[in-house]
Amino acid sequence: MQIDQNLKRGSAELAILSILKSQALHGYEIAKRIEERTEGALTFDLASLYPLLYRMEQDKLLEAHWEQGSNQRRRRCYRLTAAGRRHLEPLRDQWHSLFVAIEKLSGPLNA
Repeated sequence: MQIDQNLKRGSAELAILSILKSQALHGYEIAKRIEERTEGALTFDLASLYPLLYRMEQDKLLEAHWEQGSNQRRRRCYRLTAAGRRHLEPLRDQWHSLFVAIEKLSGPLNA
């Protein structure tokens, strides 16, 4: 099931921070991992992903560096900063609380 664009926009920061928690990745790999881990429910095209990455870098949640890819092309890799790590857990808690509240409103999914 594909998730509505507006909902996806709101969850992008959590998705990016969660993916980068374990290792630094470049933009294409971030998008690919999000899609794989969500079994295709969340997808981000690079045109919408990079502005988010740049904003998160400006907000000091991420830091970026250039590295040489195996095909000799340079690519920008992103990793979490200490501020990004501190921001992740409260953000996860907020989303969890939201999901619990929505489930209470909508009732059991198998009813």
